[in-house]
Amino acid sequence: MTIPLVSIIIPVYNAEGYLAPAIQSALNQTWPSKQIIVVDDGSTDGSLAVARSFDNGMITVLSQPNKGAAAARNHGLKHATGQYIQFLDADDLLSPDKISAQMAVLNNRTEHLAVCSTIHFKDGDAYKNIQLTTEWFAEGSDDPVDFMLKLYAGNEVLPGYGGMIALHAWLTPKNLIDKAGGWNEQLSLDDDGEFFCRVALLAAGIKFSPAGLVYYRKFDHNRSLSAQKNQKSLESAIAATDLKFGYLDAKTGNSLIKPIFARHYWWMGVLAYPQFKTLYQYCINKAKQLGYNGPKYVGGPAGHLLTKYAGWKIARRIAYYKQSLKK
Repeated sequence: MTIPLVSIIIPVYNAEGYLAPAIQSALNQTWPSKQIIVVDDGSTDGSLAVARSFDNGMITVLSQPNKGAAAARNHGLKHATGQYIQFLDADDLLSPDKISAQMAVLNNRTEHLAVCSTIHFKDGDAYKNIQLTTEWFAEGSDDPVDFMLKLYAGNEVLPGYGGMIALHAWLTPKNLIDKAGGWNEQLSLDDDGEFFCRVALLAAGIKFSPAGLVYYRKFDHNRSLSAQKNQKSLESAIAATDLKFGYLDAKTGNSLIKPIFARHYWWMGVLAYPQFKTLYQYCINKAKQLGYNGPKYVGGPAGHLLTKYAGWKIARRIAYYKQSLKK
């Protein structure tokens, strides 16, 4: 029987210090039938040279003007010939058995997604020594709508659920991507959340692989919305949330969808205040339309104390100006 080909797509932009280990983790996959595609997104450092240094017949290196990670992944998809797709960011890593383990649980299914556990580590840490924790999604699911609602819910709405699934924790049949469409190139932050929401809702289910895992690198200047709080990032996160809400709302009448997304809008509104008042107002209005009026402020003990006595907007202004002084 023919062994299915897995295409591993690695977009890179100015990550010369991290790209080689990422490529090596792709090369080290024990799955015997693989295609590795590195797409340089107009890097101005030595990333392209690093990619080309691996030119051994197993790797295809593509280059494009800087258009963003979503466009780079779409470029890679055009050249991918595998029946399954593995996305991998240039600063993250796969365990050697990641793809083999997921292909085993998929067992030639092409209407299911596979997911595995993720080790989160700070840049510079000995990531292989970090203990793995069991995630709720280890149960898998034959109901993608229910799975995505649990993923987005958070502990406040559904205790024990929420969290994140790293982009490279998924293994995706190419035919599901063909049905869902490529990456949304208008998005920057949470482009992966929007993409995998779209793909998952077309799947017959999600299979969890207890073996194999991925490593997600965190930086002091990390990739979260709170860390990247500029207008473009906020606009992208809000647009992605609008789209995810629309996809799920069209699929289900589940009563949880409103409180789940109301919390997301309120949180983004708080982050937008006081710097981006138009975005703040949009998010708070959306949250209220979905029936949410609190908590008024998300922060540490000092933030909660200030909120109690002075209101959340004053607490938020103080937090914003303190952060501004650090820049």
